[in-house]
Amino acid sequence: MLLDIIFSFDSILTAIGLTDQLILMIIAVVISIIVMMIFAKAVGDFVNKHPTIQILALSFLILIGVMLIVEGAHYHVPKGYIYFAVFFSLAIEMLNMRFRKKNVPNA
Repeated sequence: MLLDIIFSFDSILTAIGLTDQLILMIIAVVISIIVMMIFAKAVGDFVNKHPTIQILALSFLILIGVMLIVEGAHYHVPKGYIYFAVFFSLAIEMLNMRFRKKNVPNA
C-alpha cells in the first residue's frame, strides 16, 4: 500500500507537469492506483520467482534516478538512449530466462 501511495504521488507530479486541468490529474491518479492494485500481486510473485529480474529492476531504478539528476542539472540526454537500454536489457533477460528454462534437467 505504501508503494501505491508513493507511485500515486509520482503520478500526481507527472500529471501536473503535463496538464493544468485538475480533473485529468485526478483521473490519472485513480487509474494508476487501480492498475497497480490489480497487478501488484502478479508482478510481485513474478519478481520474487526470478531473482535476476529483481537486479534488473533495481538497475532500472538507478538508471532513472541518475537521469533525473542529470536532467536536474539542466543537461539533456535523449530519451531514446534510455528506452533502448531498458528494452535491450529486458530482451536479453527474457532470452536468458527462456534458455535457463530449456536447460533445466527434468527430475
